[in-house]
Amino acid sequence: MPERQSPTLRRRRLAQELRRLREEAKMKSAEVAAQLEWAPSKLTRMERNEGKRYDVNDIALLCKVYGTDDRLRDHLMQLARDGRKKGWWEPYHAMLSEELTTYIGLEAEASSVLSFEPLMVPGLLQTEAYARAVIRGGPAEISDEEVEARVEIRMRRQRALRDSPALRVIAVMDEAVLHRQVGSRETMRAQFDYLQEIARLPRVTLHVIPFEAGAHAGMTSSFHILQFPDARDPDAVYVDLVAGEMFMEDPEEVERFHVAFTGLVGAARSHSDSLALIAE
Repeated sequence: MPERQSPTLRRRRLAQELRRLREEAKMKSAEVAAQLEWAPSKLTRMERNEGKRYDVNDIALLCKVYGTDDRLRDHLMQLARDGRKKGWWEPYHAMLSEELTTYIGLEAEASSVLSFEPLMVPGLLQTEAYARAVIRGGPAEISDEEVEARVEIRMRRQRALRDSPALRVIAVMDEAVLHRQVGSRETMRAQFDYLQEIARLPRVTLHVIPFEAGAHAGMTSSFHILQFPDARDPDAVYVDLVAGEMFMEDPEEVERFHVAFTGLVGAARSHSDSLALIAE
C-alpha cells in the first residue's frame, strides 16, 4: 500500500521553517515584507499557515532574503509544491469546520493518535452503523446526504489503520461507552465484535476505564493527540466540544493533554482486560 502523505502537514512544516529562518536571520516580519514590497500581513499569514496554498516563487524570494543554500531552498520549494496538492478529504471541505479539516489532514500522515472518549467509541474504531447513529444523534440537524458523507469520511480515515506504515492508535474509553446504547442492540453487538477484531491489529491498543476507578482526568471532554514520525513536526491536540472544536499546537497546552492521557491510561484496565470487559 502507498505511504500516507498529507499536504496539510507539508504546509504546516513549511510555515514553521519560514518562521525559523526569519528568526535565525534576526529580521522582523515588517523588514522582510518591505524588502520584497509585500503587504506587512502577507509574511505573517505565511508563517501562521493561514494562506493554505504557498506560491513557489514567494518561497524562492524568501530564501534569497534569508541567504539559504540551494539544497534548503529546493527542499522548501518542494514543500510548497506538495502543499498545493489536494488530499482525499478536499471534496468534503464545505461541510467540515476549519479545525476538523486541519485535524483530518494532519491525521493522514501522523504516526500515532492518542484518543480519549468518555461517551462514545473513538471514530477510528467505529463501525459504519455505529458512526451513522452517532452522527444522526449529534447537536446539529443535518440532511441524510450529509450524514452519509460524514460516515464516508469516518470510514475513509480508518484505512490508515491498515495502511503502510499503519497509524498507531492508543484509545482510552470510559466504561460508560459500553453501556450507552447507540443505535439498535444489533448495532452495539456488532460494534463490540468489531472492537475485539480491530484490537488484534498490532498497532491498535484499547483501554477501558472501569466505573470503579471513580473520577478521572477526562471527565470533561474527549480529546485526541497527534504525533508524527518526523521530530520537526510537533504534536497537536484536537478537542471536540458542543460549542465547537479546538485545535491546539502550543507546546505547553499539548503537554497538559499528554499528562492527562498518561493519567487516564494509568486509571484504565490493560488492553487484554479491557477486551475481556467488552466481551463480558
